Amino acid sequence: MFLTNQDVVELTEWRRGLHRHPEISGEEVETARAVQTLLTSAGADRIVTDLGGHGVAGIFEGRGPGPTVLFRAELDALPIGEISAAPHRSRAQGKAHLCGHDGHMAILAALARGLGRQRPQHGRAILLFQPAEETGAGAAAVVADSKFREIAPDFVFALHNLPGMKFGKVALIEGPVSCASRGMRIVLTGKTAHASMPETGVSPVNAIAQLMPALTSLGSGGPMSESFAMVTVTHAQIGEPAFGIAPAHGEIWATLRTMTDAGMDALVSKAEQMAKDAARDSGLSVEILYSDVFRHCENAPEAVAHLRRALDAEGVPHDRGDLPMRPSEDFGQLGANAPAAMFFLGAGEDHAALHNPDYDFPDDLIAIGSRIFMRTLRDLVG
Repeated sequence: MFLTNQDVVELTEWRRGLHRHPEISGEEVETARAVQTLLTSAGADRIVTDLGGHGVAGIFEGRGPGPTVLFRAELDALPIGEISAAPHRSRAQGKAHLCGHDGHMAILAALARGLGRQRPQHGRAILLFQPAEETGAGAAAVVADSKFREIAPDFVFALHNLPGMKFGKVALIEGPVSCASRGMRIVLTGKTAHASMPETGVSPVNAIAQLMPALTSLGSGGPMSESFAMVTVTHAQIGEPAFGIAPAHGEIWATLRTMTDAGMDALVSKAEQMAKDAARDSGLSVEILYSDVFRHCENAPEAVAHLRRALDAEGVPHDRGDLPMRPSEDFGQLGANAPAAMFFLGAGEDHAALHNPDYDFPDDLIAIGSRIFMRTLRDLVG
């Protein structure tokens, strides 16, 4: 074990400090500053800041040429209030680390301490603290940043804690591990009328009523396979809260989800045509907007092989678990540029679920996660 007992105590407190002061996607200023301070104290050879927003990358150079190996954690918290009596509970109203990104950062902080004491024999290690994972915008912004070309990796690794799975066990597979998804917003516009004479206007009511079940019928879920598709209507709005006006404006929001990016392209085409047809039939204009766009996340076989060797060497139990999974992860953007793999680390079968208001990252995972990452790194660069 490369961490001392004192390291574990200090990293746990560092994690809890992040938990007290969460910052949501795009606002991670103080979190990034805390990471920079940590990387400086650990002795990083170089620190890249403002990467794709508030992203931070710590670079630890090896003694000779070799591969660049990148490990990623996320900076952002969620816009959800926390329900907790813990002394380190969130002090930010309506914001909290309820996905465990504070714990993922602590795992990379542990790596930084180990690398500060013993540099790689060859190549270099990159510790990337990525912004805005929760919105799907962060990884794409990092990759698009010109500074990312300076640290272009040969391998990329990440983890995510997973409640509902036995504590300390790992789920890992090759191929798709999490779905592509995107938020689709359909805006319909007609003409208002007096509520007593609705025939003189153009209302979106019928189109909205038609689209809600029709969109859902495009994908109702089912087994996780290449053909998996799901459409979930998340919001609908028609007109103003008034009794005297027949509405002119309507919106319907839906989350589209598929196993692969190719499947998403096909689903988007069908959903857009459905919206256009409904608008045409009711004499409405239509605008279609997208947000929270996530590519599917795919584990490269060669990257998975390195993780499996590390898990076996460290005696960490692993299998495929329930993978692939429905939730999305923007790590897929990083995997488009180098062999990449993400594994899922069990947080306990009875642990509160991700995004629940009573969730908190299990501190005992810091040592386990960092040990797996460090073994993976040493096997690659010595």
